[in-house]
Amino acid sequence: MNSAAEHTRVAGPVTLDGRLDTNLSRWLWLVKWLLLIPHLIVLVFLWIAFVLVSVVAFFAILFTARYPRGLFDFNLGVLRWTWRVSYYGYSALGTDRYPPFSLRDDPGHPARLDVAYPEQLSRGLVLVKWWLLALPHYVLVVAFSSGFWRGPGLTGLLVLFAAVALLFTARYPRGIFDFVMGLNRWTVRVVAYAALMTDVYPPFRLDQGGAEPAENVHL
Repeated sequence: MNSAAEHTRVAGPVTLDGRLDTNLSRWLWLVKWLLLIPHLIVLVFLWIAFVLVSVVAFFAILFTARYPRGLFDFNLGVLRWTWRVSYYGYSALGTDRYPPFSLRDDPGHPARLDVAYPEQLSRGLVLVKWWLLALPHYVLVVAFSSGFWRGPGLTGLLVLFAAVALLFTARYPRGIFDFVMGLNRWTVRVVAYAALMTDVYPPFRLDQGGAEPAENVHL
């Protein structure tokens, strides 16, 4: 059977979305670093907790093949908070809506992130996926985020170009936005995998665009 009706569209375990504001300020990006200081202070402590929770989850998965749901929800909340701050800030500059101080999902927010809760995880993979299997991705993510030679990285350069375009034209070039979203999406997939939240290996694929691309699955 070959009809299109025999395919269903399903998203992967990690979904990242960003809705580009149409009325972005020309100049607000110049001071967002200052406005984000309260969030950055909180996120320092949240990420310390994220690491500690991941260590506890490591042993839980090793002995029970399950990621305790409460711990999973907390770490997912940290990822959501971080993505909203990043999207407002210099990982995307996709919105001027100030991010909420919240671990919860906000359906109305332009930046959203979700990770499907795994009912069971591999005990064997937990020993190697966060360092050995994810190593090729780490090399690429470092290039995206900070560059090989301590520069701003590809994402930073693209966002800088978009900021300059905003300043002079009040428009965010759509092509740059789509590419930046692809880089962020790749990074978040790797983070979720390395944080033991999924056993699905991140694809070596740049899925561009504001909305998370769905994948065709043959039934």
